[in-house]
Parts: sequence; C-alpha cells; structure tokens
Amino acid sequence: MSASSDRPDCFSDLDSVFPLGADGLRVTPESCMQCAHKTPCLRTAMGGGRGWRVREEMVDRAYRGGVIGFFQRWSQKKNIARQRKSIQEECHGENDH
Repeated sequence: MSASSDRPDCFSDLDSVFPLGADGLRVTPESCMQCAHKTPCLRTAMGGGRGWRVREEMVDRAYRGGVIGFFQRWSQKKNIARQRKSIQEECHGENDH
C-alpha cells in the first residue's frame, strides 16, 4: 500500500492491472479480481495515455478477426484519435491558465 492513501502501489499501472498475456490478449490478473479497488483502478489505467493504445489494439484485433470491416476500423480509430486530441488539448489548456 502506498503511504499517501489506502490504494495499493500498483493502482492504475496498466502493465500490472491489465498486462498483455502470452497469447497477445490483455487480461486482469486473479490478484486484481479480489482487490477492492479493481474497478476504479482499471478505469484510471485505461483513462491514461496508454489506455488509448489498448483501445486501438482492441479495434485492430477485431479487424484482424473479421469482426469489423475496414471502414468501421478506420472510423473507430479516427474517433479514438479525436478523443485523445480533445483530452490532450483540454489538459494543455488548463496548464496555460
């Protein structure tokens, strides 16, 4: 546990709470499933900068698996990029004030 709160040290660390498995898929470890902080932890991890890459991985995997077509993949990746840019602009705008 970290000294500043009751959250564990691994809180929102994407590599700890949603690591890439040997099969190339991301999985939540069993130890996280029993943690009282699992939902806010994973949400915080996915909301960070690396969470965008995970979303793009999911879209690419769906495309490769034939679940979505080219145009849907393009549209979803464009939407992810737009959301990321919007959030980055908001964050930079706050620092300017």
